[in-house]
Amino acid sequence: MTTTHPQTIRPGFGVPDLPTTGPDRSAFLRPLCGAERGYNTLGGALVTKTADGIPLSRIWEEQQATVALFNEQRSRIASLLSFPTTVSAEPVAQTLESESFERASEFGEPTGIATAAKPLLVGFDLDDWDRSTRFTWKALRAYTSQQVQGIFNLALAADNKLVNGTILDRLFDPRERVNDEGNRVFGLWNGADGLGPLPYLGRAFPTTTNHYLASGAPVIDSGDIEDLIDMVSVKGYRTGNGTQLLILANPAESRRIQGFQRDIPSRAPFGSETTGPLPLHSFIPSATAPAYLTDQTVIGQVAPGEYGGLPVLGSYGPAWLIESEFIPAGYVTVVATGGPGSSQNPIGLREFPAPEYRGLRQIPGRDTRYPLVESYFARSFGTGVRYRSAAACLQVTTGSTYTPPVIPK
Repeated sequence: MTTTHPQTIRPGFGVPDLPTTGPDRSAFLRPLCGAERGYNTLGGALVTKTADGIPLSRIWEEQQATVALFNEQRSRIASLLSFPTTVSAEPVAQTLESESFERASEFGEPTGIATAAKPLLVGFDLDDWDRSTRFTWKALRAYTSQQVQGIFNLALAADNKLVNGTILDRLFDPRERVNDEGNRVFGLWNGADGLGPLPYLGRAFPTTTNHYLASGAPVIDSGDIEDLIDMVSVKGYRTGNGTQLLILANPAESRRIQGFQRDIPSRAPFGSETTGPLPLHSFIPSATAPAYLTDQTVIGQVAPGEYGGLPVLGSYGPAWLIESEFIPAGYVTVVATGGPGSSQNPIGLREFPAPEYRGLRQIPGRDTRYPLVESYFARSFGTGVRYRSAAACLQVTTGSTYTPPVIPK
C-alpha cells in the first residue's frame, strides 16, 4: 500500500512543500534537474551580499528583468521559422475537390456544391524542461556579482539552445510523432504517410511528395538549391506572395552557395569536382556586403543587408541567403517565412494558454525569502509543422537517402 501525504502549493509557483514524515519523503529529497552537479559550494549563516557588496535581492530583480527581456527577444532564427500557438491541434485542409458549373436549364434547379475540403488535425506536442541554480551561503559570500551573473547567463544560453534546437529538429526530421492528446505531429511532406499537398493553380501533387532530399554528391551545387526553391514555390509559397524565401545554411555550405555564378559549373571550384549543374542565377551580394570588384552590372533589386534581425549575405534567384551556426553542417533548408512570429511561418511553437506559464520562467526555490540561493528555470513548449509545403530540406551526401541530423538541445 502506498501512503500519500498532502502537499501545499505555494501560490504562483507550483512548488510543493516537503512532507515532514513518511516513506515518500525520500522521493521529494531527490535532487531536481541534476542537483548532484548543480551546487556552487565553498562550505548556515545568512548571506545578503556578494563579495563585492552587491545585495542578493538586487541581483535577483535584475535577473527577473533580464528573463522578461529575453522572452521578448526570442532567437531570431526560431522566430522566422515559427508562430505562437496554444492549441494541441489545428484542422488543415488536405484535399480540395474541383467543382464545375452546369449549363442552366429554364426550369431546373442547380446542384449544390458539397463541403469544399476534408480537414486533417495537425498536432503540436508539448513538454516541460527545467534546470536549477544553487548556491551555498559560503559561495555567495565569496562570489562577486559577475560570477553569480555568469551562472545565470549559462541558464539563458541553455534555454536558447533548447528552443532553437527543438524547432530546427522538427524542421529537419521527417518522422511523425503523436502528442499527449493523440494528435499526429508532422514534419514536412515525407512521402510515406499517405498524405500529399493541396493542388495549386491547377497542378496536383502525389502522396509520394517528399520535401527531404539527399544531394547524391559530396558538395552542394546550384541544382540542389534550385530544387529546394522550386519544391516550395510550385505549391504557392514564393517571394511576393506574402512570404519571403530564405536559404538557411551553415557557413560551410554558405560559402559554396556564395560562389555560384551563372553558366559556370557549380561544383567546379571545389576539391576534385570539375563539373556540376550550370546555375540559372548568379549569387548577388546584399546591400551591406563587403566591397568587391566586378565588371558586370547588377540588374534588379539587391537583397537588403538584414531581415528579421539577421544579416542577409545576398541572394540566389528569388531567395535570400542567411548563414547560421545553428544550421547543422551538411544540411541546407529553403523556407518561406512571413517574418518574425508570422502566422504564415511553417512551424507552430506551442505553449500553455495561461500567460504565466509561457516563455522562460525563473521560479524561487524552497526558501522564497532568498530566491537567489536556489531557483528553478523552467520552460514548457512544443512544436509541430502547420504548413508542410512551406519548407524543404537537403542533406549533402553521396548517398540517395536522407538522414536527419542530430541537433543539440
